[in-house]
Amino acid sequence: MTGSLEIACTFLVDRSGALLLQLRDDKAPYYPNVWGLPGGAVEAGETAGEGAVRELWEETRLRPDGPLRLFARQELPAQGSHQSRVKNYFYGTTSAGQDDVVLGEGAAMLFIPAAEVLGRPFTPGSAEIIERFLASSEYAALR
Repeated sequence: MTGSLEIACTFLVDRSGALLLQLRDDKAPYYPNVWGLPGGAVEAGETAGEGAVRELWEETRLRPDGPLRLFARQELPAQGSHQSRVKNYFYGTTSAGQDDVVLGEGAAMLFIPAAEVLGRPFTPGSAEIIERFLASSEYAALR
């Protein structure tokens, strides 16, 4: 087993308050065909914040309108060869719309209205943090 795996993902909120979600495809090595946030593993030499911005670009061809801010860090159970995993949830806004999204990974990447986000199958740990984010003062300040 190797050490800790650092993961970075992003709550990207559009002008209407909708949240960008990714439907993972059936080729995903973990948790295929469920919903999550754009993101992935932080690479050697980059911070979690830099990883979040890079992953967002690779998976959507979108950039946040300003700097991403950290919302939460979540310890996740061991998976595969990694003893531990830490997931960093960042948040930011975009003036981009659905037509600007270029799907770089997954089955779909959609801006979902906040009222329609919960109640779908999510990657482990994501649903609880998404619910916290949507009820947070941070999210309220973005709207």
